[in-house]
Amino acid sequence: MSSTPLPAGLLDRAALAVGPGTAPAVAGELAALTGRPVLGYDAEGRITGAEGGAPDAPLVLVGATLPPALRGDPRVRWFHSVNAGVDALLDGGWPAGVLLTRTVGRMGERIGQYALAWVLADCQGVPGHLARTAARAWRREPSELAAGQTALVYGTGHIGTAVASALRAAGLHTVGVGRAEHAPDGPFDERITAGEDGPWLGRARFVVDALPLTDATRDFFADARLSALRGATFLNVGRGATVSLPALGRALAAGHVRGAVLDVLTDEPPAPGHPVWELPRTTLTSHSAGITAGTDITADFRACWEALRAGRAPELAVRVGRGY
Repeated sequence: MSSTPLPAGLLDRAALAVGPGTAPAVAGELAALTGRPVLGYDAEGRITGAEGGAPDAPLVLVGATLPPALRGDPRVRWFHSVNAGVDALLDGGWPAGVLLTRTVGRMGERIGQYALAWVLADCQGVPGHLARTAARAWRREPSELAAGQTALVYGTGHIGTAVASALRAAGLHTVGVGRAEHAPDGPFDERITAGEDGPWLGRARFVVDALPLTDATRDFFADARLSALRGATFLNVGRGATVSLPALGRALAAGHVRGAVLDVLTDEPPAPGHPVWELPRTTLTSHSAGITAGTDITADFRACWEALRAGRAPELAVRVGRGY
């Protein structure tokens, strides 16, 4: 994929189609923005509602998936994903010459609040209070201040930055773990690379996984890292496959990980007999930390549309070689 703008005039001739499950309100806003009818495409890649349209018009698609029939269609020139994570779209390769953009919207703000909520709940002993209430047992639960605790935030992009901002506002010392070329600014007290995290693992009270899924991050949190923790609470708001569940189970059993909050899994939803249900001191939150709203989709598509109309590369263009 190239993030260079589309050829001049292409958007003037393009037809716009939305994928299965797209809310009518979103389609209506896209029609108002682009000044043209919004078509549809189904799971088999058939364009619907195109009667009377130009059969060879370039296609701009908005959706969650790109069916195989459309992956090989030379008319497809731009695909805007309604999700922030694009690893499923990139699995098996991305069509050459097709611009890929993604939706971020206010997801970072939502996930930042989610992470902060669970950090504060952990510090205030909320899980213990809930268990005591269910058991009708009266006992004080220990608590601790969040301020001054160290949080390692893996992933220093849009999501990780928002998480660090929320945690830092509560007084946590935030250490961003990301690529070396990322600028040392934003709401991180310190910035390190993944190869430099060793000394921090034993000092972290919280570890937040906000990594995208790439070849380099698959099973990133395995025995080596998880066994180096010393009672940290682990939160995954990135991608499920960045964590080895067997390794997490061993770290929980050994006490290296105090507790885990998993918003994402490799297999969603997990079957009733899936091992993840047996992990001790672990809470699953059903991929709900950063639910995408229709307004997120339309706002980010608008930003990309306006950038392309002005001859600029959209900020939300995916760098396919990196996977995000």
